[in-house]
Amino acid sequence: MSRKKLSSTVEDYLEIILNLEKNKKFVRVKDIAQEMGVKLPTVTSMLNNLVEQDLINHKKYESVELTKKGKRIARDVYHRHVILRDFLTTILGLDLKTAEEDACKMEHAISPSTLERLIKFMEFIEVCPRCGTDWPLKFNQYMKYGRDEDKCLQHMKAFEGSFSSEVKKLESKIE
Repeated sequence: MSRKKLSSTVEDYLEIILNLEKNKKFVRVKDIAQEMGVKLPTVTSMLNNLVEQDLINHKKYESVELTKKGKRIARDVYHRHVILRDFLTTILGLDLKTAEEDACKMEHAISPSTLERLIKFMEFIEVCPRCGTDWPLKFNQYMKYGRDEDKCLQHMKAFEGSFSSEVKKLESKIE
């Protein structure tokens, strides 16, 4: 899945317009400025650029609307954002605010192949019986307290017991 490289600012504008379209009947320049934290003339200048690239429809004093092309790109950016945010919160245990900020930065730089691999990793963790459902909790404990040899041994023994039962379940499905 190759994509033409747009600036992170252009991608941010498209993503914000997409999110505003979901929540408002009409997207106004003022709404975009508020979300971006910039002044109206800055937004107007960018909107002119987006019109030239056929990413939005907009005329002076009218609402802003994504074109088909703009909507496709915006959805792709949003999709990357959600995957990265979920990885950062669910897998790495970051708080939502930090995860949102970091995902917003990362969404512009991650390659499609790395994103796909990240998705597969998250799927693997959910379905692989060796990982178990509580490993993110254990990872968070490790991050907070470091490695404790006694607890590691306890976890390995518990894993050994649950792992053998998972092996039996899988064997019965295969037979």
